[in-house]
Amino acid sequence: MPDTVFPSPVLVVLLGAAGSGKSTTAAAWPPESVLELDTFRELVSEYVLDQDATEEAVFALGTVVESRLARRLTTVVDADHTDVALRTKLLAIAERYDVPAVALVMTTPLRLCLDRNARRPPFLQLAEEAVRAQYVQALDATPGLRAEGFEHIEALFGGGTLG
Repeated sequence: MPDTVFPSPVLVVLLGAAGSGKSTTAAAWPPESVLELDTFRELVSEYVLDQDATEEAVFALGTVVESRLARRLTTVVDADHTDVALRTKLLAIAERYDVPAVALVMTTPLRLCLDRNARRPPFLQLAEEAVRAQYVQALDATPGLRAEGFEHIEALFGGGTLG
């Protein structure tokens, strides 16, 4: 959980690789406030990791974010957010409804992310290369988050030990 107390409503965007602790962090908010991109992928394709369903899942996710922010409801988006286009879409929605957007960047070491991913059930595991790519993309995105429009950026360690 972040150290900062955020205003309400707020759009919280979690940024990090698979296995970095985004879902654990999101659990600090009421479940109805948390929107997971994987859930939307599963809704549109019946398979949580169906990357071919991402475009439709992002559209559906954006629609729900828009509805929640229009109602002035705090919303937490749990996705890797390594794609600048998705972050841009979310920031535009937040701006449209004058809701501040914050980015919580997971700083969990890559080795721990890979270990957690490997311990997931096979149907939920990403390829190791995909986790590594998400990790690098999240690191690369972090310095530019304020320029993208996030009002607050906080680094969080996703818990656990390196074993």
